[in-house]
Amino acid sequence: MTESSRPTRVLVLNSGSSSVKYQLLDMADSSRLAVGLVERIGEKTSRLVHTPLAGGPDGAGKRERTGPIADHTAALRAVADELARDGLGLDSPELAAIGHRVVHGGLKFSEPTVVDDAVCAEIERLVPVAPLHNPANLTGIRTARELRPDLPQVAVFDTAFHTTMPEHAARYAIDIETADAHRIRRYGFHGTSHAYVSRKTAELLGKDPADVNVIVLHLGNGASASAVAGGRCVDTSMGLTPLEGLVMGTRSGDIDPAVTFHLERVAGMSTDEIDELLNKKSGLVGLCGDNDMREIRRRVDEGDPRAALAFDIYIHRLRKYIGAYTAVLGRVDAVAFTAGVGENAAAVREAAVAGLEALGLAVDAERNAVRSDEPRIVSPDSAGTVVAVVPTDEELEIAAQTFALVGGDRSGGEDRARAGRADDA
Repeated sequence: MTESSRPTRVLVLNSGSSSVKYQLLDMADSSRLAVGLVERIGEKTSRLVHTPLAGGPDGAGKRERTGPIADHTAALRAVADELARDGLGLDSPELAAIGHRVVHGGLKFSEPTVVDDAVCAEIERLVPVAPLHNPANLTGIRTARELRPDLPQVAVFDTAFHTTMPEHAARYAIDIETADAHRIRRYGFHGTSHAYVSRKTAELLGKDPADVNVIVLHLGNGASASAVAGGRCVDTSMGLTPLEGLVMGTRSGDIDPAVTFHLERVAGMSTDEIDELLNKKSGLVGLCGDNDMREIRRRVDEGDPRAALAFDIYIHRLRKYIGAYTAVLGRVDAVAFTAGVGENAAAVREAAVAGLEALGLAVDAERNAVRSDEPRIVSPDSAGTVVAVVPTDEELEIAAQTFALVGGDRSGGEDRARAGRADDA
């Protein structure tokens, strides 16, 4: 097969417990051919929304279908049907591989990995440390393998980018035998985003990632920070689970672990009730009843004290991590804001660096107010440390890592070396 005739398309799947998000990309030019979502899988009100994009064979607009979709197999068959309507079906010879987002790879998977039975077994073994995510991710992988057993399936792990953390950053200070027996340590999440954004930040500065130290702030409904030194993660805010770290939409972030004992003993709450409290009823929604930063800012501007308190707590935690990771890195070339809040909430960026001029941080009000889908610098030229807004693109990163691994060649994919780190893709 000649280089020009090799397949260049990658289907990216993000399988949740009752949903499948997907994108089809052509890695010849990194263009998107189609995007879509299947939600409420297993219910009578299942819904599939499919959008073929400019550059694909069909320029038609968004299509939507509703009705029962029994399981993930039926969901992926429905996705295949929609893609086929645009001439982009799963049986296309132009499809090089399917890339799967997998939340937890533990310590074993530090790179994108071609899936085989042993890989599936290891992902399943990690279910106890990612009970909400890994089972759904695994269902998507198994279903896709059934539909296209001849096609390389590649798992790209949220935790992989963080496996470079030194032991002194990854370890908790608890009995080491107990920790090892139960795989208790900081793993970190959002790694695909942190890898992409840290690399793109270096590009924005016109430097090699190996020469740049970046603090990445991934601020969405879930939020995490990372300290990236020379392209390698050396610390991150999320831990054994995505609960640790920054204040999030519905998660508490950092909290005294004795709070859980107190709630059990004094409030009579069960483990499951405490788990739900900290993961689903805390963070911004617990503080003020809203987890949408736009609504919170509207309420702040109207003088709502609970919204103002929630915003201040959110910003206080952000500033603590910026300061802590400045100490970890020693030298910071840039602070990069990304994800829904980080990319769109100018007030969050301004407040997060306010008063940190001694660390070289500031934003230019005019630059910070600009809305754009492009990476951009929002700090003044005189600032000692660049403050940047770098839109994340996790699907493109997954596709790039997948394509780098299989090389667009479907023959012998299972036997290829498991290579292609995020910062090399």
